[in-house]
Amino acid sequence: MNTKSFAITVVVLYVLQQVLGYLMHQVWLTPVYEELAAVFRPRAEMDQMLWIFFATSAVWVLVFTYIFVRGREGKGIMEGVRYGALMGLFYNLTIAYDSYVIYPITSSLALKWFLGGIAISIILGVVASLVYKPSN
Repeated sequence: MNTKSFAITVVVLYVLQQVLGYLMHQVWLTPVYEELAAVFRPRAEMDQMLWIFFATSAVWVLVFTYIFVRGREGKGIMEGVRYGALMGLFYNLTIAYDSYVIYPITSSLALKWFLGGIAISIILGVVASLVYKPSN
């Protein structure tokens, strides 16, 4: 493993995940969240716990990148698409639909979480395939 390239890939993917997550949750899904405000913590309370999002995202990106690097076959962008799609399916299916079962959210929101999460994972997989360079 090229440790320097791994570290760079982790940082790039972390920043990208934060940007894409912001666009998904703070732009695209804000109207849905406003309709379901009673389901969620008050904004001020969530803001004080935001560090948990950042910490768990860092761990997720680290593991996502590690698995990609360890299984990398060097097949280019399509390898990143496949990896992102599989990881997205693996992670987001249970998160979205288990949340639908447990919390009083709409099936539409669960679907948006699922599809948005897969899209983000695919983008991250593609970027990982472009950024990570193996040792010579």
